[in-house]
Amino acid sequence: MRPIVFHLPGGEGFADRLVDALQAERAALELHRFPDGESLVRLDADVTGRSVILTCSLAQPDEKTLPLLFAADAARDLGATKVLLAAPYLAYLRQDRRFHAGEAVTSRTYAAVLSTAFDALVTADPHLHRYHALDEIYRIPTRVVHAAPLIARWVAAHVERPLLIGPDSESEQWVAEVATGAGAPWTVLQKVRRGDRDVEVSLPDVSAWRDRQPVLVDDIVSSARTLIQAVGSVRQVGLPAPLCIAVHALFAPGAYEELLASGSAGVLTCNTVEHVSNAISVVEPMARALEDLMEESET
Repeated sequence: MRPIVFHLPGGEGFADRLVDALQAERAALELHRFPDGESLVRLDADVTGRSVILTCSLAQPDEKTLPLLFAADAARDLGATKVLLAAPYLAYLRQDRRFHAGEAVTSRTYAAVLSTAFDALVTADPHLHRYHALDEIYRIPTRVVHAAPLIARWVAAHVERPLLIGPDSESEQWVAEVATGAGAPWTVLQKVRRGDRDVEVSLPDVSAWRDRQPVLVDDIVSSARTLIQAVGSVRQVGLPAPLCIAVHALFAPGAYEELLASGSAGVLTCNTVEHVSNAISVVEPMARALEDLMEESET
């Protein structure tokens, strides 16, 4: 029996593509908010004996998480055999230790809550720092889709003579993977962050690559200060206007417009967070990961 896919409001485009990739059935998830802020969730399909996939990009997670948990619990209570979460962007990973006395380690708390509600999880490029893998905090099977091969394929198809540039030394391994896939040279900038909106970057010697098209790549773009500074650094050393590519488009208000106006040759992102800049799709590999998890659960 085909799986059935539900999505929270706002993820229509991603859900449509996921349904096609899985050859799944699509059904509506109705969400009503009462005047006091409480939510009512209704699954508009019979899920008895079915594998249910709930898809939701967890940017702005506080307003989405409770309805998502209600939907997962309803699906299980109504007879679903498995309830899986397809979250192309997974939130609450930055607080991976107690930085100051009394702080909640929210990454562990959030993982515990989702692990109780779902049987499995698929996401794209989770922003891990001190954890080596999601399995360290999630108690359910997880699959991670990597955007680097998808970005490399896009760059190879659309950019002539690219030069891949990472925003800092921590991005070195990731940028190297994209560059290898695109058959292009690469380098990284040195970054000093003084605050949320105060970042200074510098570019190593690039005299050997002046005939190349710079492509700045980052995993998450929020305030966009890092990429804006990087665009300036690239232009200062005489390279052409760089193309900016990011995986997760978590743009703060006005940040996308600032990045466009900074002298970049364009801005594009993966469709892990719905945004006008989406140009690279993670749907196909996420669909294959979901199929693997559903097959495993049947054996």
